Amino acid sequence: MNRSAKILLPLVLASSLGLLVSGCTSGDPDSSATSASSAPPSSASSASAAPDGSASPSASASAPAEPSVTPGPDGASGGGGDLGDGASGDASARCTVDELGVEIADGGGGAAGSYGIAFIFTNTGDRTCTLQGWPGVSFVGGGDGTQIGASATLDRGTPHDTQSLAPGGEVQALVKIVQAGGFDAATCQPTATDGFRIYPPGSVRSIFVGASGSSFEACANTAVQQLSTSALAAF
Repeated sequence: MNRSAKILLPLVLASSLGLLVSGCTSGDPDSSATSASSAPPSSASSASAAPDGSASPSASASAPAEPSVTPGPDGASGGGGDLGDGASGDASARCTVDELGVEIADGGGGAAGSYGIAFIFTNTGDRTCTLQGWPGVSFVGGGDGTQIGASATLDRGTPHDTQSLAPGGEVQALVKIVQAGGFDAATCQPTATDGFRIYPPGSVRSIFVGASGSSFEACANTAVQQLSTSALAAF
């Protein structure tokens, strides 16, 4: 993907801003994002980790606060990979959350009832660092960073070579989202979200990326699998 092709997804706001539990519509995703941090549920944004070991958007007191970061709860309940996987090598060379910015970009088309997004990881630090493996990805909401539904499964079929990022360097993870509207509503328990919690591979600290609208409704039932992620790769 060329850098110029990273068009952030337009968010659907008019019909879903106040929606907490409802049926979802299917079709092409309708969403947007901006690189400036702003409070959910009206935008998707890049974000950075808070210095206390939690992660939250950087611009607004009304944005959901991340709780203290510990390994996620549903690694054995159909979600898997809460914290990501695949990191190896010299831990001191690994990019930390304080050296990373993450934003949403178009991840290409998907099968009927699903679509793709890309999480772009940028080295915002002043040293070259490395990333390897699969990020942990999950929906969060409730204004407080509560995980909604199962975390993303890890696509083990994708290459996971070590990626070296000079300052300003970028890599991406492609995430497939099955729309909540494609499931039986009683089973899915569709719920509005504030965005995503992202764990860089090898990290127990997370980064919040805001995203809201009907395209980002989550199934609260953790037995329903909506998300899958590739390993981080150059593009």
